[in-house]
Amino acid sequence: RSECRRQLRHFRRSDGCSVAMKVLGIDPGLTRCGVGVLTGEPGKTLAFVAVGVISSAPTLPLAERLLTINEGLSEWIDRHQPDEISVERVFSQANRRSAMETAQAAGLALTLAAARNIPVSLHTPSEVKAAVTGSGRADKAQVGEMVRRLLRLKEVPAPADAADALALAICHIY
Repeated sequence: RSECRRQLRHFRRSDGCSVAMKVLGIDPGLTRCGVGVLTGEPGKTLAFVAVGVISSAPTLPLAERLLTINEGLSEWIDRHQPDEISVERVFSQANRRSAMETAQAAGLALTLAAARNIPVSLHTPSEVKAAVTGSGRADKAQVGEMVRRLLRLKEVPAPADAADALALAICHIY
């Protein structure tokens, strides 16, 4: 079994070993990019590791904002050494500018994962909501409350971007 614990990349292996995985969830955004780290395996209790938000000032030029988000994501990846990364897929938004900004931040996360050879998965908002609450139409308050309950936290992570990042990690593990 000690040999099983050394290889954390996959839950299901041909030798039957089952090990916990560390997942970094990323809720991409240019003003606020939520990040959250969990460990766990399907069907078992999840362990909260860290949560936060990487912010960039809306008054900065776009290139500087992207650099700020890139540096912040890089720090989180280097500090927590995730086995896998889960990023919210830009599905559709009424505001095209907001969709572009979200897609740019998501692209940074994908590039950083690829550069470090870390497997990355994309999940739509409805997939995340369904995994965490049982309904793909849940609102932010319901998602936040279920994140709090599933991780046995005293309070709902704030802002919502932070809770959403943890929800992405939960979705990926479950």
